Amino acid sequence: MSEGTEQAAAAELSALQGALAAEHATVYGYGVVGGRIGERRRAEARAAYDAHRARRDALVRAVRDLGGSPVAASAGYALPFPVQDGTAAVRLAARLEERLAGVYADLVRAATGARRADAAGALREAAVRAVRWSGQSVAFPGLAERSGEQTGAAGTTPSATASATR
Repeated sequence: MSEGTEQAAAAELSALQGALAAEHATVYGYGVVGGRIGERRRAEARAAYDAHRARRDALVRAVRDLGGSPVAASAGYALPFPVQDGTAAVRLAARLEERLAGVYADLVRAATGARRADAAGALREAAVRAVRWSGQSVAFPGLAERSGEQTGAAGTTPSATASATR
């Protein structure tokens, strides 16, 4: 393998690991959302939770296919704000999806072929869910998030303990 090919493979593996870490955080976040969301949007939250679990599992396989050891989920994640009611749960769901779009934009940039197409699909799905949750859209999903805040994957930060706000 040439040096350029090795660097590209390393960048792709790193982006896959970043997406996997973000999906771990998002699955955790949707657990919080599900506990606070109102009945009217509970099915939507459940569908998103299931979709993110499936994406997470696919990313684990992709990391292994490239010879990597998949990053493990943290025991808990610090949320970007307290989630004490349904309104905050909806806001959290939107934030999770917005952050995830940014992570998938990184994977689109690093990947090639079918993996790139899958990442573009995941970015699109996250952007659509973000719009559904927030009622607002951005011109370039996945890029606006990169301009400001310095939070962890999917807007959460791994916590040293599992005592994150629930």
